[in-house]
Amino acid sequence: MSPEDAERLAFARDVVIGLHDTPRWLPCRYLYDAHGSELFEAITKQPEYYPTRTEAAILERSAPDIFQHTGPVSLIELGSGSSLKTDHLLRAYSGDQVVTYVPIDVSDAAVEQATQRIAQQHAGVEVSGIVGTYDEAFPLLKQHSPAMVMFLGSTLGNFNQTESLIFWRRISTSLKKGDYFLLGVDLVKDKAILEAAYNDAAGATAEFTTNLFARINRELGASVDLNALEHVAQYNEAWQRMEIFIRFRRAQHLRVDPLNVDLEIAAGEQIMIEISRKFKLASLRNFLTCFGLETVATFTDDRQWFGELLLRKMG
Repeated sequence: MSPEDAERLAFARDVVIGLHDTPRWLPCRYLYDAHGSELFEAITKQPEYYPTRTEAAILERSAPDIFQHTGPVSLIELGSGSSLKTDHLLRAYSGDQVVTYVPIDVSDAAVEQATQRIAQQHAGVEVSGIVGTYDEAFPLLKQHSPAMVMFLGSTLGNFNQTESLIFWRRISTSLKKGDYFLLGVDLVKDKAILEAAYNDAAGATAEFTTNLFARINRELGASVDLNALEHVAQYNEAWQRMEIFIRFRRAQHLRVDPLNVDLEIAAGEQIMIEISRKFKLASLRNFLTCFGLETVATFTDDRQWFGELLLRKMG
C-alpha cells in the first residue's frame, strides 16, 4: 500500500469512528489539508480574530528576553504552520550565531513554503522541516537538545482534557533536563469577544470548517451538499472553551468509499469539528509542574488576552 493510500484509509477510519459516536465528531487535524491551511491563514487576518496578531506582538516584544533566558538552543516548533510569528524568535536567536530551526506540521505544503521562505529571509537559520504528527515528532526532541520546543497559537486548546494529559506526559519524557518549552495560550475573557473571533463577518471560519466536508467528498467519495451545511461556534462557559460544529440543515447521506460504509445524518444534527479551550495562567502553571515543567517567565499583552509561558524541564 502506498503512503497516500495508507493516509486515505486512516482518514476514512477516523471519519467513520467519529461519525458513529454519540454525539458525533471529527478530528480537527483533518481541517489542515493544503486548502485548509490557506483558509486558516485567511482567518488570522480577520479583524475579529485577535489571537494571531496579539501573540505576534508579544513575541516581537519578548523574543530578546526569551533568548536571554535560554541562551543558544535549537528551536523546534510543533504545528508550525506558516511560521510567520516565529520570525521574531528566529531573529533573536540567529543574531550572532547559526541556529537550527525544525518546523513540524501535518501539512506538507505549509512546511515546504515555510522552509523556503525562512531559508531566503534568515541567513543565520538552518531549517530542517518535518511533515508529520506530534507523535512522530516526540522521538526527535532529544536529538536536538539543548532545545526549546515551541507550541504556539494556543493549539493546546484544541486538545480535550484526556488528550492534554497524554500530550504533556509525552513532552515530559521526550525533553532532557534543562530543555525549554515555549507555550502560547489564549486566555479566558468576555464571551462576546470569543464568539466574534470564531464567527467572523467575512465568513472565513465558516469556509474553513466547511472545507473539511469538501475534503471528505474529494478523498472519500462522499457527496455531501456543502450548501446545506451551517457553521456554528459558541462559547461553553462551564468548560471554558469554544465549541465549533457543522450543522446539517437537511438530512444527508454520507458515503465513505474506502471502507464501504454508508451513514445517514439527520436534519438539524450537529457534528463537532473542533474545540478551543481557554486558560487561566495561574492554574495552567500549577498544572504543568505535575509534568516536571517549571515556569521561568510569563509574557502577556496589556489586555491579558493571550499569554506565553517559558517553561524548563526539571530533573
